[in-house]
Amino acid sequence: MADQIGNIRVQVCFAKRDMQVLRDLLVPEGTTLFEAIHRSGVLRDEPELDLSVCAVGIYGKLREPDTRLRDRDRIEIYRRLIADPKESRRKRAEKKEQKKAR
Repeated sequence: MADQIGNIRVQVCFAKRDMQVLRDLLVPEGTTLFEAIHRSGVLRDEPELDLSVCAVGIYGKLREPDTRLRDRDRIEIYRRLIADPKESRRKRAEKKEQKKAR
């Protein structure tokens, strides 16, 4: 719930391969997604994060960095995929077909 002074509560999330980073913040109303990520300190603490290549969103939906936040928003920083899911499925299907042919 937003407090009387015009602040809202948000959470910044980033999933690493082996753990999740969660930061709860109290930010002024009107704060953007990008501003909240910077205020969280996650970019300082996780140097591998590069917002020029990472997508960002709120509750699983992609959003622009200048999106204004609402109370209780969960900001998510998405890592780049290592492999293309379509390509991975195609390769698995090819292997399966090769095994059947033997």
